[in-house]
Amino acid sequence: MPHADSSLVPPEITTKPDFWNHVRIQLEYLLADQKHWVTNLANASSLIYNSLLAFPLHFGDGERAVNWCGFYIDSSLFPDPRVIGEIDERTMAQNKNKILLGPFCGKPACQYINVAPNQARGVCANAFVQRQTVLVQNVDEYPGHIACDGNTKSEIVCPLILPNVLDLDCLASGGFDEEDKIGLESIADLIAKSCNW
Repeated sequence: MPHADSSLVPPEITTKPDFWNHVRIQLEYLLADQKHWVTNLANASSLIYNSLLAFPLHFGDGERAVNWCGFYIDSSLFPDPRVIGEIDERTMAQNKNKILLGPFCGKPACQYINVAPNQARGVCANAFVQRQTVLVQNVDEYPGHIACDGNTKSEIVCPLILPNVLDLDCLASGGFDEEDKIGLESIADLIAKSCNW
């Protein structure tokens, strides 16, 4: 099967638990022979995003569409910048206590999110710091929400085992529920175990 076909959703899948199980199985195949985290996160974000677009019963490409799916990665997993001349110690220090934008599908997003103690704010930062999934039915009511896309109305962020997060945004208020949380946590666990970080 071509890799792109893995994001197709068979018509007999009508429930969210079945949908998330299908996505997880497809992701297992995509990640089976690869351990590099950049490659795996790129395929994971694409598979999840495009599968959600192909599932009109609950998401699709209309007013309930997921408009962003991707990852924020602990800055310590990125190599230090290569510079010619002196290393700017201030720049190096500024990259600590941040999660940086990783592979994603959707519109351009925030390049980094501060996760420093007493300075962290937003759904991704809270999921990262608390090490638990954060499900937000209405982002306008969430204290400290960081709006990368003003059209986003709901959000779910799942931490991976390592200090990274999987983030999904939806155009609809209440776009995600407990069934999505369970499905995404299972996928986040698979991704975390499938990568050499």
